[in-house]
Formats: sequence, C-alpha cells, structure tokens
Amino acid sequence: MGAMAPEASTTTDDAVVNRATVCPRSRTFRMASGERKHMASEADLREQLTDAFEGADYPVSNQMDLVPALPDGPMTKFESGDVSFTAMELGTKLSGHQEFPYDDVEELVDDVIEGLKAEGDL
Repeated sequence: MGAMAPEASTTTDDAVVNRATVCPRSRTFRMASGERKHMASEADLREQLTDAFEGADYPVSNQMDLVPALPDGPMTKFESGDVSFTAMELGTKLSGHQEFPYDDVEELVDDVIEGLKAEGDL
C-alpha cells in the first residue's frame, strides 16, 4: 500500500477532508478518530445512475416518471465508497437541485451529480 499523506486539511477530487490522513491510491482516508472512510467515486455513481435511469421514458417531467425505470423502484440503491442512497433518499435530498423536465439520461445524471457535490456528498 502506498504511503499515507501527512495529517492536514487536504483537497482530493474537489472534496476537503479535515484532520484526516489521505491515501490517494486506495481512495480511503483515516479520520482523526482512527475510523477509515472510503471516498465516493463520481465515475462509479455516474455509471450506476445512468444504468438505473436510462430506461425511463424521456422526456421526464417529474420524479415519479423515473420510478418505473428503477429495478427496485424507489428502494433502488446507489453505493460508492461509504456513500449509499436509495432513489427515494436521493429524490428528497436533491429536490432543490433538479430542474425538470429532462430530455435525456445524461442531463438528469449531470444534475444529480452536481446536487450531490453541492450537498457535500461527493
């Protein structure tokens, strides 16, 4: 395993990790408490979201238009690192970041990713 970076406030992939030791190779960081966290991967979440929502009947005018496309409906899970959300949780968390209607899956996923960044989850 690669060397850990010194303990400090560190910026990695647009996320600031305070008082943590960061290992960029494994995308993990150790909190000052000793707890290890795995950072979410934007690419991984983007792929999961695209796979889940690409089957929707576009254009979609609201969140309910997306539900039939989801493999487990609103309980469909999206996970990366230590981050995990159901579609229902995402809908609630990101309602202020979505701008319906969406003409295609890329537009939708771009807004979801930007919303997760704005909320500090990515």
